[in-house]
Amino acid sequence: MQLTYQPFRNFDFHYRNCFLSGNTFRTPVVQIPVIPEWLMGQAGLTGEEPIKLLDESIRSYRSLQLPVNAEVNTNFLEPLEAEIAAAFAGGYDALSRLDERKLFHWLGKFIYGFVYVEMNAALRQNGRELNMSQSLMMKFGNLHMHLQGIYSDVVFENVNPWSIVLTRLSETDVPFSFRDEINTLTFSLRFKDFGIVACLQDNGANKKYHDTLLDNIAGETLTLQQFEELSARFYYSAYLFNRLPDYTTVPLNGTTYIEAMPLRGASAKPLFDHWQHKTYGQVLENFWKPWGLTLFEIIKNPEQPLSFFEDPALPAT
Repeated sequence: MQLTYQPFRNFDFHYRNCFLSGNTFRTPVVQIPVIPEWLMGQAGLTGEEPIKLLDESIRSYRSLQLPVNAEVNTNFLEPLEAEIAAAFAGGYDALSRLDERKLFHWLGKFIYGFVYVEMNAALRQNGRELNMSQSLMMKFGNLHMHLQGIYSDVVFENVNPWSIVLTRLSETDVPFSFRDEINTLTFSLRFKDFGIVACLQDNGANKKYHDTLLDNIAGETLTLQQFEELSARFYYSAYLFNRLPDYTTVPLNGTTYIEAMPLRGASAKPLFDHWQHKTYGQVLENFWKPWGLTLFEIIKNPEQPLSFFEDPALPAT
């Protein structure tokens, strides 16, 4: 099946077509929650919890919906949700056995759901015209293209487009919480005995950028402070990442082959802008807010910010 649906070309965010497949299928469009019912059930949420959108409006979790073709939902999304639900129920051990591509599909669908809701809100507020950068549209469009592998045969030829890190947490009953940064398509969540950090459009660059720390903690159990520190590093490095991944697609015999173009391209510039401990400290202060650590405490030594890791393995400044 050729991937022809590109919603960012005509801003198709009006709840008339399937968010994933457009009008590829002919069965009716139904609505599904952005935050799945099974997740709210496992997390003990009512669905009435408030969330603030970029336009400052306040919505409830349950009110956030996505339009999806009934056939796509029954044959592809529901099986994916069931598999992820079972993995979440089993905690870190079950998740560690999950195909990472399935996790990418679910995480990508989760964050793209918020993109869809935000786009719809912006269109209702501003009409047909949106003042949106071409690079951001390209980034969102690429994520959407990759997510179409949920219902069609997509092969990533040379590199996976994501960085995903799964960690075991020292506490076993951590309440569900998540955060995301839509502009960089960075996402993290912690729940039960596991934490996940993901950059969904970086071709693995952020994971490689932090490879020393990741090698050091491989197989280790992290405290919540350590997990939030790890998350802060990924959110900050995703901000420093200065490339816009591009892809070529080749449809052949019902399969779409996606090849990532080299990130370096013709530029000799490093893939990441200059790491600054003070700016990183400001990010970290936000992530460590539950423990009351201030920026002053974090960067008391400007050359060696506070860390809960035995070997901080911070990027060079």
